[in-house]
Amino acid sequence: MDEDVLTTLKILIIGESGVGKSSLLLRFTDDTFDPELAATIDLPNFLFLQGVDFKVKTISVDGNKAKLAIWDTAGQERFRTLTPSYYRGAQGVILVYDVTRRDTFVKLDNWLNELETYCTRNDIVNMLVGNKIDKENREVDRNEGLKFARKHSMLFIEASAKTCDGVQCAFEELVEKIIQTPGLWESEAQNKGVKLSHRDEGQGAGACSGYCSVL
Repeated sequence: MDEDVLTTLKILIIGESGVGKSSLLLRFTDDTFDPELAATIDLPNFLFLQGVDFKVKTISVDGNKAKLAIWDTAGQERFRTLTPSYYRGAQGVILVYDVTRRDTFVKLDNWLNELETYCTRNDIVNMLVGNKIDKENREVDRNEGLKFARKHSMLFIEASAKTCDGVQCAFEELVEKIIQTPGLWESEAQNKGVKLSHRDEGQGAGACSGYCSVL
């Protein structure tokens, strides 16, 4: 681990095929958006490992640096072939639906059931993201997403990988909540002698305060 990095976190992005998981990841890590993005399993610029792709990015939240290993499903969700190893050891999950496709919202319960079955941590932090708010043909109202998130004690944000709205906020709020959650990362960090800079500042990143709800 780098000397100035507080901890390394495993973050998962899950949800139905076509909701924009890879686009959100690319917007966050590379600040790029490709409207013709192919299915993740065909992308040439990712690391490919047992049907799962991931990228690494270091961010700073409240003065604390965290290295994120962000895992994408590599298109495997189309075949329901995600394995327990995908979920093992994750500290945070971004669960994505498409606000223009109600079917992707309806199936959120299936993904939460899978998380409960395979996740190895009880205190994992979940962020619900309603993607593609740049489109006009919305089928899922924001209040529906917020209600679902509250019911399941999740963070919530609406976003657009195309316009960048809410993307940075989603990852920053997730990481901040993880850092504020005892037991998710502390044992490893303490073994390396690192200290949290602003642990008591639990108000969220200023740039995100208008977007995210900490539930």
